[in-house]
Amino acid sequence: MSDFDPQQQREEYFSKRVRAGKRTYYFDVKATRSNDYYVTITESKRLPGESEDRPVYEKHKIFLYKEDFEKFSDGLMEALGYIRENQPGIVSRESNPYPNSNTNSNPNPNPSNDQTDGSGFTNIEFDDLSK
Repeated sequence: MSDFDPQQQREEYFSKRVRAGKRTYYFDVKATRSNDYYVTITESKRLPGESEDRPVYEKHKIFLYKEDFEKFSDGLMEALGYIRENQPGIVSRESNPYPNSNTNSNPNPNPSNDQTDGSGFTNIEFDDLSK
C-alpha cells in the first residue's frame, strides 16, 4: 500500500480568486513533497439548471510545475498579444478604467509591499517562485 493519500491537502502558500463573468478562476501556489512550488489554475463554472440549494460546478485544473513556468508564461503572453493585436474591441490593462473590478481578494495584507506598475495589477515574475 502506498503512503500517498490522494485526499491529503497540500498546504497553500498563496491563493487568488478571479471572477470573470460566469466563470471563476483560482490561482493557488502549493508545494510538492520535496518543497518545490507549483501552481494550480482552476476554472470553475456553475452548471445551468441545477438547484439553488445544491449547485453543481464544472471544474478544470492545470498543474504548472516550476520547470515549465517560463515557457508557459511566454506562450500565454504570446497568445494574449496576438489576440490584442488581431481582435478589435479587446480592452487592455492600460485602457481598463476599472483595473481591479474582476478580483475580490488581496492575498497580501500589506499593499505597500506590492510590486505594481501603476495600472493596479501586480507584476508577477515566475522566476520568483523557484527561489
